[in-house]
Amino acid sequence: MTRPFDVEPLPATFGAVVTGLRLAALSDADFAVLYETWLDYALLIFPGQHLTTQQQVAFARRFGALEFDLAPISNVRADGSLRADDDSDDVIKVLKGNMGWHCDSTYMPVQAKGAVFTAHVVPAEGGETGFADMRAAYDALDEATRSRIADLSAYHSLHYSQAKLGHQHSEGSAYSGYGFQVKDPPLRPLVKTHPETGRKSLNVGRHAYGIPGLAPEESERLIEDLVAFAAQPPRVWHHHWSPGDAIVWDNRCLMHRACPWDMREPRVMYHSRLAGDPVAEFAAHA
Repeated sequence: MTRPFDVEPLPATFGAVVTGLRLAALSDADFAVLYETWLDYALLIFPGQHLTTQQQVAFARRFGALEFDLAPISNVRADGSLRADDDSDDVIKVLKGNMGWHCDSTYMPVQAKGAVFTAHVVPAEGGETGFADMRAAYDALDEATRSRIADLSAYHSLHYSQAKLGHQHSEGSAYSGYGFQVKDPPLRPLVKTHPETGRKSLNVGRHAYGIPGLAPEESERLIEDLVAFAAQPPRVWHHHWSPGDAIVWDNRCLMHRACPWDMREPRVMYHSRLAGDPVAEFAAHA
């Protein structure tokens, strides 16, 4: 495939840095090539794009319908003041929860397809975003483990994952409550097939728990072991942000997490979430 832009693969099993194009002025033909490149690499990094929020949403819409168009992922309030890191702010609690490995919206009836993420203000140190290749993780499993997990599923719940951190969302909270409105956790297989590439991958992370047929302790241990196995080189990459960077990742085959930073410093990111296919990414309640 001839590409009208430059692609430099990351030193990992996935991901690439893409240069030589402007996301805000991309032809349909060039986007079609970019989309195929995204399916190949699962993570594309675009340095120095400096998208406006409107341009970010317009770019995200080219991948399909959106689960939501734009959400700030930030420790800065709308008035510019910093949120206190004193265990009193639900937004900070959710930001800290996002520091655990996860896939977006596995706790919703339809899992997200992916996300476009941009950096506006970044701290001097820390605050990276890590990604883990769940395709390569599945490929690297031994046959005994593959056989063991082939027919297993796990529940996924934001209530569960945040409760492990001592966070119980309440009405009137500073956090919008997105994800907490789902009361009946969806049940998702530990091994999923990508609807466009056909590749198998692990589907675990911090929202997963309660594998039917296993004791709670055994279930938790298995999920933790699979997450730890997935997040090992060369299956992992952490992106060090610069203001103006944009990223698009495939949530159907990558886990991600935020890395800690000194929350006395501002970090302002914007997230556009791509809606999953309502058939391929649907998980019925048990």
